[in-house]
Amino acid sequence: MDSQESIKSPYWNTTTKLVFGLTIVAIMAGIFLYYRSIVSLLILAFIITYLFRPVVIYLADKTKMSWRLSATLLFVLIIIILIGLLTGAGLAIAQQVTSLVSVLQDFAENLPELANDLTVYLGQFGTIGEIINLNDLANRALEAIQPFLGQLGSIVGTIATGAASSIGKLFFVVFVAYFILAESSQVGNISIEQIPQYDYDVRRMSRQLRIVWDSFFRGQIIIFMMVFVIYLIVLSVLGVRYSIALAAMTGLAVFVPYVGIWVTASVLFLVTFLQPTNYFGLLPWQYAALVLAITLVINFTFDNYITPRFLGRTLDIHPAAVLVAALVMASLLGIVGIFLAAPVVATLKLLGIYVFKKMFDLDPWPEPEVELHRIEFPWYRWSRQLVKWLKTVWLRVRKDKKD
Repeated sequence: MDSQESIKSPYWNTTTKLVFGLTIVAIMAGIFLYYRSIVSLLILAFIITYLFRPVVIYLADKTKMSWRLSATLLFVLIIIILIGLLTGAGLAIAQQVTSLVSVLQDFAENLPELANDLTVYLGQFGTIGEIINLNDLANRALEAIQPFLGQLGSIVGTIATGAASSIGKLFFVVFVAYFILAESSQVGNISIEQIPQYDYDVRRMSRQLRIVWDSFFRGQIIIFMMVFVIYLIVLSVLGVRYSIALAAMTGLAVFVPYVGIWVTASVLFLVTFLQPTNYFGLLPWQYAALVLAITLVINFTFDNYITPRFLGRTLDIHPAAVLVAALVMASLLGIVGIFLAAPVVATLKLLGIYVFKKMFDLDPWPEPEVELHRIEFPWYRWSRQLVKWLKTVWLRVRKDKKD
């Protein structure tokens, strides 16, 4: 018995734990900073896995297919949709770039003639024509833009290369998400082992963090989809060009408080102001003002009525903190960082409050646990209501036939 106790692994003292803990943190931080481009893609893959896991669960339960087969069918469908969208978007973007290059080249060719015509016209006013020499200005402008025009081919090539790289990263994310999801059938059954004296803290903190991230993903994805669909419909009805891209940009703007909405509103105003024609026959400034007014009404409705309905006070963080975190996270992870800014700030707030109270020997959980209802996608509720209504109608029809 004594010999068995003598070979038992000894406990680490506080200094050893601190050294190893700080070393691991430093290594993880170095890996994160050095490979942050890959880390952002992996985070995006985990997000996709989280979002599509309920769909695979539904398919596996309803069709009795295996988990792997359900995940495979779902991702085959996703890849088909992506290929279709990328093909259509690629053709549209290529046409827009080609048109832009053609417009710039035509402008450069016609600039001397335009300057000469304006010079002749101004010559009618005597002194003004002598003071303003538009031919000289046109030559100087051509000298300035000729290098840019000469590089248009390389610029277009750079854009094409960047697009190809982005498409490659997109499919990398999709395939990583597939492999994670296909092998994650037992993830829901994994439980955290108890830590001596801290099992309640671990369980309570895990539950709080799960609430934060679950509420964020579900609530924010719902809001993004609703903003995208509503803006797509409204902008299409108003005849605004690039309605799909503008609707997607507006949907992404909900992740950046204050700045995001005003940036998209400014872009919408410029696009509509520079649009040559519109359905209503309005002047450019009138058309832009109309679209801007409708945009502000939609944003006000979302900010005051719809967003609180889905997010409420679950994150409980100030928008200014989210804005600062979005700027910092954008420099680290790009668009993915902007997307994750709000839950990261909420997570740091929870951990900070816990550490602060433990440092001053205060109870980190003064309030009892309250069972919170999970935020669900509205189409789940709508589908249940539709099925209930159809059953009611069917029973009523059967009853009328019997009578």
